[in-house]
Amino acid sequence: MTTQQAIDAAAAQKKIVNRLKRAQGQLGALIVAMEDGAPCKDVVTQLAAVSSALDRAGFAIVSSALRECLNPESHDDADDETKMTPEELEKLFLMLA
Repeated sequence: MTTQQAIDAAAAQKKIVNRLKRAQGQLGALIVAMEDGAPCKDVVTQLAAVSSALDRAGFAIVSSALRECLNPESHDDADDETKMTPEELEKLFLMLA
């Protein structure tokens, strides 16, 4: 992996973690709304926001894995446990569909 690829991977991971933290905050707000007896519309809106944030994080994770898998340079120093076959990547993607 080149230095630029490592920088790009770190930036992608930071974005994913930020998405997950945002989803965590939205989930907290959803729980409070439920506990406080918020109107159904507000609860469903918050639930949709949490779901969307998690979906986006999942797609970003799979996208990163695809980029890494399709990059021949990333395979040189990867051990067998981290390498993914096209079938494994497809299965990951379909888990989010």
